[in-house]
Amino acid sequence: MEFVTISSGELTARVTPFGAELWSLTDRFGREYMTDADPAFWTGHAPILFPIVGALNGNRYRLDGREYELPKHGFARHSLFDVVETAADRAVFRLRDSAETRKVYPFAFALDLEFRLEGMSLHTTATVINAGDGAMPFSFGYHPAFAWPLPGGAAKADHTIAFEQAEPQPIRRIDLPTGLVQPEPVATPVEGHLLMPEAAQFETDALIWDRLASRSLTFGTPGGTQLAVAFPDMPMLGIWQKPGANYLCIEPWQGMADPLGYSGDFRAKPGVLSLEPGMSRSFRMDVSVLTAD
Repeated sequence: MEFVTISSGELTARVTPFGAELWSLTDRFGREYMTDADPAFWTGHAPILFPIVGALNGNRYRLDGREYELPKHGFARHSLFDVVETAADRAVFRLRDSAETRKVYPFAFALDLEFRLEGMSLHTTATVINAGDGAMPFSFGYHPAFAWPLPGGAAKADHTIAFEQAEPQPIRRIDLPTGLVQPEPVATPVEGHLLMPEAAQFETDALIWDRLASRSLTFGTPGGTQLAVAFPDMPMLGIWQKPGANYLCIEPWQGMADPLGYSGDFRAKPGVLSLEPGMSRSFRMDVSVLTAD
């Protein structure tokens, strides 16, 4: 597989044009902060979720009186992006609509992904552009899988997620096997600002915050290696792993899976945005490596 490699001198990132997916983020000592992608669990690294997040009821959605079919998380993660700009510390990838995408998503669009390294931080910005002549509904999400445990020698059990703000609101869970969002929220596992992630929490899929107060969090071991993750433009969050795997996905979202039994129009689905012709909407995610050395 071909990669575009960028570096700040402190961090190096490798991104594949297939899906504009971040595969690796290493520091100058060669320490890896992304998933090991063990095929016994999950081979994804950091897929881009567009034009939907999560699963659809029956893998179908209804739009303006017609019905379309889309797989979970949409088609961007399985699409080849064009490499439109590269520099030593920056790369931009672009996906445009095609005859194939318009069969399942009837809109003219462009989706740009910019990756930029600055010191010990990776700045990622996704920009959705409506290139058509009508209002375009969509959702968008990031799905990065970070190493768990992170480099530094701490055990998984010593890792925490510290939210920017207290998160007392109930969360959502997934209905298995449909992959849709259960109608009733459940009590949050967050105590104040702090979540103690453990494999058992993910036996019934992701933890989902659809009433999130925070727009940033820190993952790692206090006093040791940590990742500061900021997502100022995203109002929802999923946290997920295959139980026992050596990664933890921290997923800022605009949108989520269909509610169980949902049969309404896609434009009315919770979390779906509408973009007017010629307009754009950007979603930023910043990941900063914080180490004790």
